[in-house]
Amino acid sequence: MTKEAMLTMDGVVQEILPSTQFRVELTNGATVLAYAGGKVRKRRIRIAAGDKVQLEISPYDLTRGRISYRHRDERAPVAAARPRRFTYRKR
Repeated sequence: MTKEAMLTMDGVVQEILPSTQFRVELTNGATVLAYAGGKVRKRRIRIAAGDKVQLEISPYDLTRGRISYRHRDERAPVAAARPRRFTYRKR
């Protein structure tokens, strides 16, 4: 296994902690302390308790991980009531 090889696992966010850290329960039942990865933080993707996420875990420390993806909800998208109108200014 190379140094760059990361374990990819799915889990559910159980608790939101200070300093953008999360307690995540993996599908195998283990609990991991995770933080939001670079692209998730850069794009300001909000992570709430109960969200399904994908983690990258180092093989050297299996108790910490990085959230690399938040799965979308299975809910249907909300349709807009009316089309958006733009206001035009006179110059």
